[in-house]
Amino acid sequence: MAMLLADVGGTNARLALAHAGKIDPVSITRFRGEDYADFDSVVTTYLQQQSQPALTAVCVAVAGPVAGGQARLTNRDWSFDQTGLARLTGVDRVRLINDLTALGYATAMLGDDGYGVLRAVDPARSRNGQGLVVNAGTGFNVCSVRHLSGGGVICLEHEEGHTVLPGNIQDRLRAALGPAAAGFPTTEDLFAGRGLSRLHAALHGTEPVRSEEIARALEGGDAAALRTYRFYAELFGLLCRELALRFMPLEGLYLAGSVARSVNRQDLQSIFIDAMMAEPFMRAIPANVPILVIRDDMAALSGCVAALT
Repeated sequence: MAMLLADVGGTNARLALAHAGKIDPVSITRFRGEDYADFDSVVTTYLQQQSQPALTAVCVAVAGPVAGGQARLTNRDWSFDQTGLARLTGVDRVRLINDLTALGYATAMLGDDGYGVLRAVDPARSRNGQGLVVNAGTGFNVCSVRHLSGGGVICLEHEEGHTVLPGNIQDRLRAALGPAAAGFPTTEDLFAGRGLSRLHAALHGTEPVRSEEIARALEGGDAAALRTYRFYAELFGLLCRELALRFMPLEGLYLAGSVARSVNRQDLQSIFIDAMMAEPFMRAIPANVPILVIRDDMAALSGCVAALT
């Protein structure tokens, strides 16, 4: 008997089987969303490829809002329904969760090789059982996590990406960009991938290019790309200071998503940390938050396992 797991984004869907709470690495399969009309077709194809395994439960992490047993992808016209998936797979237990919620669950499952340490803190510090996943990639959002004494976690949903930027970040943008700073009204507008793209264009007076192109330019030693990433790392540090105070994640602040993980680069780490610690008021809280970087590409699938167990 197996659990069916899925991590579904706008571009790709990854499916896997888990036996006795362990993901079978051989079963992990990636499907391009553009090749399928809907998610049901992906599930049907996958189960055929896996010789129609007997299933006990299904958990799907969706890159979009989830409510009332229904979900919809933000960047693809796919919808999901727990009742429909139960009928399709023949199981009674189906759970739909947001993909960031899946990463929140994964924080209790990650081994030492599943994350890197950007900043360690005193292990004897006061702890409160609270963690926070900060995801900056195609979009931006956070998931707060409450670690339970029995070893499980509770994950809470938020819409942090649609909050207004803190005043100190707005001030830095206005100083660097002038009137162009008005183009970044929300957290997601600045810190998601498209925000990095637009920040680069505003800094250098160029047309926007994809964030992936800026990342490649950085690796190639491009000075303009380095300036953009240095400024982004500073702004992101200021934001994480605010998030540390808001959520008090003394168990760990976990960075996820390609843009967020960029500050783990050796020459950007100190910029990020210095900005996070720049404000003396209430500095003890951000100073005692360990900062970790999720580097396991299968973390959302591990979160699906945790959500079912």
